[in-house]
Amino acid sequence: MNPTGIKKRSSIVLALILGAAVTSACTPTVAVQAPSEPITVNLNVKIEHEIRVKVDKELDNLFEDKEGIF
Repeated sequence: MNPTGIKKRSSIVLALILGAAVTSACTPTVAVQAPSEPITVNLNVKIEHEIRVKVDKELDNLFEDKEGIF
């Protein structure tokens, strides 16, 4: 192997080592920590609902014909 090949290989290895060192040094860390005070949630919720019941004409007539069924 010639000296320029050894220099190229050593420079590539050095670049890989430096890249790995820089990459590992820049790794972000995330820390999850529980709050010291309890969490309070205040909700003001207004719920409105509307129920529509449609009775079929035939069913309505059936109930009219048979009074006292219930």
